[in-house]
Amino acid sequence: MNALSLRLRLILVFCLAALPAGAIEIRGGADAIVELFTSQGCSRCPDADRLLAQLGERDDIIALAYHIDYWDYIGWEDTFALSANTELQKGYAQSWGKNRIYTPQMVINGQSAVVGSDAIEAERAIEQATSLLPVSLRVNGSDSVVFSAPADEALAPAIVWVVPYRAEAEVTIERGENSGQVLSYTHIVTSRQAIGMWNPREGAEITIPLEEVLGPNSDGAAVIVQEKDGALPGRILGASTFIR
Repeated sequence: MNALSLRLRLILVFCLAALPAGAIEIRGGADAIVELFTSQGCSRCPDADRLLAQLGERDDIIALAYHIDYWDYIGWEDTFALSANTELQKGYAQSWGKNRIYTPQMVINGQSAVVGSDAIEAERAIEQATSLLPVSLRVNGSDSVVFSAPADEALAPAIVWVVPYRAEAEVTIERGENSGQVLSYTHIVTSRQAIGMWNPREGAEITIPLEEVLGPNSDGAAVIVQEKDGALPGRILGASTFIR
C-alpha cells in the first residue's frame, strides 16, 4: 500500500469514527409518494405490505404505511392503527367522489388509487407520477431539520405535513384472518402533523424540532407539501424524507 492510499484510508476511518451517534440522514425527494392503507386483520394486505417494502427501497419513491382501524372488529386489533389514518383515507375517497374505502389501497401523490397488492397497476400509476415542487431538507445542528420549498405561482397554496414513521417491525397475529402468521411491516406511520403553509408567492422555510416530532417511537419522517380541496386532502406537490 502506498503512502497516499494509507493516508486516504486513515482519513476515511477518522470521518466514520467522528460521525455522531443518532445522526440524521437526509434521504431526499421523490417523484412518487405512495401511501398504503393497510390492516393487520386483512387477509389480502400482507402482499401489499411486501410490495410497499420493495417500493420503499427505490430512490424515486417515498413509501408510507397508514394502518387503519375499521377492520379491528373482525377479531384482531391492528397494533399500529390510528383513527386519523382512517379519516385520511375517507378524505381521499370523498375528494374523488367515492362512497367506499377498502384495504389494501395505494394512493399515489394524492391523486390516484390502485389495489395495494396489484404490482402492475401500482407501477403504472407510479410511472405517471411527477413531483411538481422541489422540497429540500437540511440538518440544523443536532436537534432540528429545516424544510424549504421555493415559490411557484403556477401552483395553489398547500399545507406542509410532517409524517413520522417507524422503519420496520414484526408482529405475531394471534386472531382474525391472518391468525398464526408473523408479519413484517415497513414505513409505519406513527402520526401526521400540519406544521405550516407553503405560499406560492413566497415559498416556505420551516424549522422542524426532531425530538418533538419523532419522539421515542419513530425512526424518520416524510415532509409533504399537499394541496387541500376544502377540508379534504388534494394532490401532493412534493416531499422529502429524513431518518435518524
